[in-house]
Amino acid sequence: MKVGVCGCGEFSACFVPLFRAHPLIDEVMLADISSERTAKMADDNDIRRRLSSFDELLESDVDAIAIFTQRQLHGPMAVSAMRAGKHVYSAVPMGISIAEIEEIVKTAAETGMLYMMGETSYYYPGTIFCRNKFESGEMGKFVYAEAQYHHDMLHFYEPYKRSGGADWRKIAGLPPMYYPTHSTSMILSCTGAHATEVSCMGYQDSHEDGIFRTGANNWDNVFSNESALMRTSDGGVIRVNEMRRIGWRSPIDSVYMNFYGELRSFERTAMHYCYASRDNPPEDVSKLLTLSPGLPVHGYAAELGKKSFHDFYSGVAKVHDTGRLPDAFRNLANGHSGSHQFLVDDFVKALQNGSLPPCHAWNSARWNIPGLVAHESAKRDGVKLPIPDFGDVPADYPFKKS
Repeated sequence: MKVGVCGCGEFSACFVPLFRAHPLIDEVMLADISSERTAKMADDNDIRRRLSSFDELLESDVDAIAIFTQRQLHGPMAVSAMRAGKHVYSAVPMGISIAEIEEIVKTAAETGMLYMMGETSYYYPGTIFCRNKFESGEMGKFVYAEAQYHHDMLHFYEPYKRSGGADWRKIAGLPPMYYPTHSTSMILSCTGAHATEVSCMGYQDSHEDGIFRTGANNWDNVFSNESALMRTSDGGVIRVNEMRRIGWRSPIDSVYMNFYGELRSFERTAMHYCYASRDNPPEDVSKLLTLSPGLPVHGYAAELGKKSFHDFYSGVAKVHDTGRLPDAFRNLANGHSGSHQFLVDDFVKALQNGSLPPCHAWNSARWNIPGLVAHESAKRDGVKLPIPDFGDVPADYPFKKS
């Protein structure tokens, strides 16, 4: 198989070595409108073929395209790639409108091409733990969960400047709920349910950088923080926080979840993970879920790693099934709480085996769309709105659950 990576920025630098090393990948090629960035990444990873545009990649002989471009570009690029006969791995979010996401789902079904969103939170230790416990029946019926992505805008200045140039503020003002999948996927991947309705409140920003202002960004978005309450199809309730102006940095990671069932529940405090029931004291499961030291990743991510920012600088936890990963990954960096290697491996093996990866188009739509509707609710001062659902994977889709 041949994989083309579109976008040679700092985030793709975490993934190119993994695609390059995977034993089922014969060749990796790169495409970026910046020849300087393409050359550097190609030289760093001993990559021969270097293209200058996404269109050239569409016309090439690659089997799949991995999209690592700006957030607002993912949806249309994914559709174009599948229409060109290429499978798609896309960084989050899936898209920034319901119409974009509907078109991705429709195109995947019509073309039979594989779409996978690279959602890191699906592979976070706490998510894996809760998913296993819930699927076993040990936690009982789902009651309530809360997940949050707390990441202050000050941490984003440099990457936005690198990718957006002089107009970077117009992109940086993306509504927080347009980037919800780190939070929603943690909960919904455990229960298998989907959100059906939402009420969301927004925090109107007043920071001197002026990013979240009417007329200052491409969405006229004034909210730097948004908090949503959602009903789910299994009768439960979830709360999702997307915060971009908040004086907090977790000592573990910036994305985390608390999950409550009728029989057992899971909570993550500042430094510990606890599993409890009504009749027994909390069990500290931190040793199972705490990340081991990992190799540093590249570029900006490495700088964050030096500051103990664990989203990028991380090994794996005991709950991770590392035995399923290729031996070639053993001495390569991981990232985002141990997720990067599993993301690449699931995508590549899905292409090889015709299997359905967990972050496929229909799941990704159910994780992404609630945030888009939530922002509309926030603009209307919290009015409750229905969340559309595009259903399950079609029976005739060529990629099947293993």
